[in-house]
Amino acid sequence: MAFFRTQERTKERFSLLLLDLEEYYFEQHTAYHVTNGSKKEKKIRGSFKVCSKSIIFDPEDLAEPILKIPLRDCKKIEFVEKDNNPFSEPKPPAICITCEQVIFIKESNVIAPYRNERGAKKMTFQLEVWGKTEDVVQTLLQLHRASCLEKLGDQTAMIAANLQSRLARSSFDKNCFQSVAEKPHMECAVEMVMPLVSNPGHVCITDENLYFQPLNGYPEHVIQIKLHEVRRIYKRRHGLRPLGLEVFCTENDFCSDIYLKFYNTADRDEIYYYIATFLENHMMEHTAESYMLQWQRGHLSNYQYLLHLNNLADRSCNDLSQYPVFPWVITDYASSQLDLTNACTFRDLSKPVGALNKERLDRLLARYRGMPEPRFMYGSHYSSPGYVLFYLVRVAPQHMLCLQNGRYDQADRMFNSISETWKNCLEGATDFKELIPEFYGDESNFLENRLNLDLGRRQNGKLVGDVVLPPWASDAGDFLQKHRTALESQYVSEHLHEWIDLVFGFKQRGSEAVAAHNVFHPLTYEGGIDCDSIEDTDQRIAMLTQILEFGQTPTQLFTSPHPQRIMPRFQNITRSPSFSSPISELSPVSQSEDSSFEDLTEESRKLAWTNMGSLTLISSHKIHKEAVTGIAVTRDGSSIFSTSQDSTLKMFSKELKDFQRSMSFSNMALSSCLMLSDGKTVVCSSWDNNVYFYSVPYGRRQDTLMGHDDAVSQMCWFDDRLYTASWDSTVKVWQCAANTSSHKRFQFELLAELEHDAGVNTVGVNPAGTLLVSGCKDGTISIWDTSSYETLQQVHCHSGTIHNSAFSPDSRHVLSVGADSSMKVTDVQTGMVISSVKMEEQRCFCWDGNSVLFGGQSGDLLLWDLLSNTVTKRIPAHSGPVTAMWMSELCTTVITGGEDRQILFWKLQS
Repeated sequence: MAFFRTQERTKERFSLLLLDLEEYYFEQHTAYHVTNGSKKEKKIRGSFKVCSKSIIFDPEDLAEPILKIPLRDCKKIEFVEKDNNPFSEPKPPAICITCEQVIFIKESNVIAPYRNERGAKKMTFQLEVWGKTEDVVQTLLQLHRASCLEKLGDQTAMIAANLQSRLARSSFDKNCFQSVAEKPHMECAVEMVMPLVSNPGHVCITDENLYFQPLNGYPEHVIQIKLHEVRRIYKRRHGLRPLGLEVFCTENDFCSDIYLKFYNTADRDEIYYYIATFLENHMMEHTAESYMLQWQRGHLSNYQYLLHLNNLADRSCNDLSQYPVFPWVITDYASSQLDLTNACTFRDLSKPVGALNKERLDRLLARYRGMPEPRFMYGSHYSSPGYVLFYLVRVAPQHMLCLQNGRYDQADRMFNSISETWKNCLEGATDFKELIPEFYGDESNFLENRLNLDLGRRQNGKLVGDVVLPPWASDAGDFLQKHRTALESQYVSEHLHEWIDLVFGFKQRGSEAVAAHNVFHPLTYEGGIDCDSIEDTDQRIAMLTQILEFGQTPTQLFTSPHPQRIMPRFQNITRSPSFSSPISELSPVSQSEDSSFEDLTEESRKLAWTNMGSLTLISSHKIHKEAVTGIAVTRDGSSIFSTSQDSTLKMFSKELKDFQRSMSFSNMALSSCLMLSDGKTVVCSSWDNNVYFYSVPYGRRQDTLMGHDDAVSQMCWFDDRLYTASWDSTVKVWQCAANTSSHKRFQFELLAELEHDAGVNTVGVNPAGTLLVSGCKDGTISIWDTSSYETLQQVHCHSGTIHNSAFSPDSRHVLSVGADSSMKVTDVQTGMVISSVKMEEQRCFCWDGNSVLFGGQSGDLLLWDLLSNTVTKRIPAHSGPVTAMWMSELCTTVITGGEDRQILFWKLQS
């Protein structure tokens, strides 16, 4: 189980979990425990361990118990000099301890609750290296003085001073380097953090490895991690301070290879950024938004996405107060068959556990309303060290004993049954816990008592053994498999964003949390209290301990509603959609009669985008005198039209490979062009504030639309409606009806004028014609409903002019590029910017939702993978910026235009 990777480094019986919480293990000495029997003296050989709050003696004979003597219970610690009587055998010097309590651990080498023997006792230990005895006694006396101080703060300060003195007197042993050629970059004192314990030592980072050397040599002399094997690193909040660093050598495991706590943030950050330079993708730090895009588009499972969110929100399996949190998803633990097609099988993911039972919620709200500030609805959290070990006691018994002072919980309060636990979470007055990742993993031993632990006897007389499973699970493995299937089911996929809003998102805090009945104790929230501002040391330590034991709310990752997962071509089993607007009808599947042809077209497009890297230049033509601004192609592909800043519209014949016509409507630049569906009319926009309609059969200007007060920048067309964007800060919507009375001239009716705060540079309509996107010179993207002309989203996502914007084929996202050299992907439903990448400035693009073909300032075409945020191919193209791009319906032909006045024809190589 991943939880125990850090504990499996050693097989010896001793463990740091035998220490008290917040206690350090300093040093060990081979020694003899001397007992006086009735006949003669008995010596038991073992390891004498000096810890900050106790002495631990670990005998070599496994039949003997481990002895723990708390220093606070010691009445006297003495150094007894060696006996040099020439008439008897010399006696070595000894450490004599008079104490009031001895704790016996692992008697008969069995993991079981500790046995405490109280009463006056005298213990004698002889070190194998005699000469160290006096020094060890002096150390023990110093630590004993610390443990006897009245104030907890004074105790902690004295122990910390002892620890820092030890760290300052030692350094990393460079003889441990793997290679003599290694160059050290940095060394500093740290603590290696594991569940409930931490181990001080030194970290040393070289040009090849990260090393950690424990001060006490436990669990091994040095731990080494090869830097080229590191896959992920995260900065962590540890004890509410930004001091943690967690290193992973795997992509998807939720347990790390090492978790280090530094003594200052600057050291942590230096090592973080140094390791980052060794990562393959170190230029791109993974964000919640980048993972969201992968999840939305089906490239990450629900399980993987939740693990990534937990990681980004400071949750770690090495920190039980911030352990990864997963949702309960099923409510049916009684049926013999689990029906994942029935919505009633599933928990309502839009509510926290505490709000699932209305009667209990009403009682909690009544108490909440009568409470003085700061008010909270739930007196306990959904994740805490106690809850984690409640679930894991069968595989982590020593952790439970460590947390609970050597005892297990009362047998009837143990994790005995899945259905009982769920029932208690629904009905218990103070039980609101969620689940942990293990419930969706593939290791079932946490549900089975494979260690044959004596966990007690319940009131019904039964021993606590394996966890009782629901009737629909044949065994623990089957339960996990079905539970995983439920997590990945359609219902959960459609509603998981609602739970994310509660735990990681905008309903975690503030008025939205109150409305969602999601308010916990203020101490559980990040930044809820500044412990450093509490001057009284005792109060500060008590507050910190309370926070860590109570559980912590994850770092908030999202401050606006989380988008829903895209679930194409599935039967809808949800009760009813919660969002009714054009956005909720964005399904990429239109149920046309000719859906088989549609499927074929879709498959052809997918195949084309898969092979987009094989785009090959067919021909190039210099037919303009200035930069190319627009490209339009007849339906049969025989004629290509282009506009330019040289004020001309050119017609190019594909067959003749030459341009046939050149038209000029005014002496001002033309900014874009499009071909109407009749294949006979080309529409051009101009900087002279007009739009021109050109008849291909008649070879002349057919109509002029004088529609704006400044340059028309771009246009789009859908179902006899023309949308024109202008630098006069408007987008105008025109009904263009053919006038049959005079040579097919158009009649123009202004349907709407969409006001903006700045000049509009780009406009586009989604494939269904229900949504419009506009991009402004001030960096704002606006999304409009084309039936009501209402603004659905307005997002200021760029810091400069937006060059281009367009919907994804499924209308879920808008991609935009701007003069700020950044690319943004905005979620249409929520307005959240779900991907933001700094890159060289791009001017135009085509995309399929997953990949983008960019044309930019450099003149190259870039093929960009949105899911990994990497350039997969760079194709040399123009000698100056690429300014226009057109792609065929099946995505197999591309035409580009540039500032170099060239038009380039590209084809996919089959």
